[in-house]
Amino acid sequence: MELGKWRRLNGDRIELPIKEAVEKTIIRENKAGHRLKVCIGTDSQVRGDITEFATVIVFLREKKGGFMFISNYKTTKVMQIKERMITEVAKSIEVAYGLCDLLDKYSVELEVHADINTDPTFQSNVALKEAMGYILGMGFVFKAKPDAFASTYCADKVV
Repeated sequence: MELGKWRRLNGDRIELPIKEAVEKTIIRENKAGHRLKVCIGTDSQVRGDITEFATVIVFLREKKGGFMFISNYKTTKVMQIKERMITEVAKSIEVAYGLCDLLDKYSVELEVHADINTDPTFQSNVALKEAMGYILGMGFVFKAKPDAFASTYCADKVV
């Protein structure tokens, strides 16, 4: 589930295994009296021969803002739009699956966000049915644009 190295938005590296870092974060936030929800999303950008992915774990504090952990990954594999969208979803599911037992243990709500437009006039829509089936089939709550802020806004800013 590592997907590469993890960091905070300010650039500080997360040295612990990501599952351990998430558990410590949940415990800290619970002690501070915050109710959390976790949203996981991935976005990608193609720049020349390189496709870069950014996966984020967004921690939302109920009515108190939030913060995120970030992992970036690059590949030279050439992908069509549909394959790239499904790869984004697969990266998010990999992280969600690795954390779901931990989130259940602490009763933290989880959503998986896909950077896929529900409007058929957008290119990413070609992967909507598969992405939705993949995420829902794994038992996760699915969000697509415009409700998928973890992938559409958070991951988009760090890819």
